Amino acid sequence: MWIRIIVCCLVFVMGSLVEVSRTTGAESSGKSQPNVLLIAIDDLRTELGCYGLSHVQSPSLDQLASEGVLFTNHFVQVPTCGASRYALLTGRSPQNSGVTRNNKAFYQGASALSAKQTAGAQTMPELFRRSGYQTTCIGKISHTADGRVFEYNGNGDGRDELPHAWDELATPFGSWKRGWGIFFAYANGRSREDGSGIRDLMEFKVERDEELPDGLLAQQAIKKLREFKQGEQPFFLGLGFIKPHLPFVAPKQDWEAFENVEIPPVPHPEKAESAYWHKSGEFYNYDMEFEKTRPLSRESRENVRRGYLACVRYTDRQVGKVLTALDDLGLRENTVVIVWGDHGWFLGDSALWAKHAPLERALKSTLMIRAPGVSEAGLKSAALVETVDIYPTLIDLCQPAFRQTEYPLDGKSLKPILTGEETEIREAALSYWNNAVSVRTQQYRMTASMKQGEPTKIELYDITETPDPVEDLTKSQSKVVKKLIEYLPRQK
Repeated sequence: MWIRIIVCCLVFVMGSLVEVSRTTGAESSGKSQPNVLLIAIDDLRTELGCYGLSHVQSPSLDQLASEGVLFTNHFVQVPTCGASRYALLTGRSPQNSGVTRNNKAFYQGASALSAKQTAGAQTMPELFRRSGYQTTCIGKISHTADGRVFEYNGNGDGRDELPHAWDELATPFGSWKRGWGIFFAYANGRSREDGSGIRDLMEFKVERDEELPDGLLAQQAIKKLREFKQGEQPFFLGLGFIKPHLPFVAPKQDWEAFENVEIPPVPHPEKAESAYWHKSGEFYNYDMEFEKTRPLSRESRENVRRGYLACVRYTDRQVGKVLTALDDLGLRENTVVIVWGDHGWFLGDSALWAKHAPLERALKSTLMIRAPGVSEAGLKSAALVETVDIYPTLIDLCQPAFRQTEYPLDGKSLKPILTGEETEIREAALSYWNNAVSVRTQQYRMTASMKQGEPTKIELYDITETPDPVEDLTKSQSKVVKKLIEYLPRQK
């Protein structure tokens, strides 16, 4: 009798445990699995000390690079915020997703993510959430500034931009209105999008970091790390810093830090004779205290570059605070840290001031990974890598229990590069912009516009000579062009 009762109780308990595991993730990985800290930085080109630039002040990022692996040839899929982040978070190449420009791709058009949970994970944080991770978004990880669907003017329903991805959207707004208010912020709660008409290109007057959004983001991230320390689940924290995106706004100390720093001149400030050059419309729509001649004078160019570097310094200091907290809380040895720039940026190079071009400076961006016990400290890898490689790399490093994705992942794991076992994973990196496709090898970048499956407007540049589109080698290097055309995606 008693044996039968005990057996029945055990069956009931085991059944309950199975049901709990289904609701919290049958794939629950347990806290022993590596945590993930994904830091996205908007418009951060490889303008850092760790990339060999002595005039830049980026000690925190430089330190992280010395503790992990720095990728010197990382290329984004698309040179604009939303589409680049779509590739990062879905792991899909624009060749397969069709997202070659649209900043609203997550929630608008044929590529929109389903509001209903699908059999496979639609995005990276969703996959980790379904594996039992606590997932939190702070700042700009997808396209919107806080993970909620709102337009620049505030219109929108505020639904999650990434359905089923985050346990918590924890972006602080301070004295700004939500979303785009913090993204285009000036001091004292003002914003480019608040209806006041303010459009100053630069502002450096506050004293405290927390008087601007990125300081609040770092503060919130540290608070969440303390909570994660007390929790029972591994965490996936997406932390998206805003600067150095326009407008160039940072504390006064960051501007003053470059007062006596000699900023190298732009090597090729002249307008490029390229079919892919554009007018830098967003930049020139801001109000400037100096002339708006095109191209800007050398003095004005240096002034703007100083503003950009001040914003980089500000963000670097916020990254340093978060990484210090990670250390102080004893979380370092079990946390994979990735710092990723969502695309590059032209700083007066080729008379360009923006991204939005399938050329080297817009497509090349910062990437560094510290994976304790895996990555070789201080390694600088020249391997050609793409943003879509980050998703399969995290799966390889963390081994999440749930690994079904709604679409196949198009990238390759970088773990063999991190360990030093391999030095290359591909012969060419591909990027996209509208109907243009850009092919990057170790020596060359070829860009072509696809028309009915055939390449047109072909341009070829030797990147070992200069990253700028100075001398088109299409005619003189026809054999190289022919070879690189083979990497272009075939029309389906």
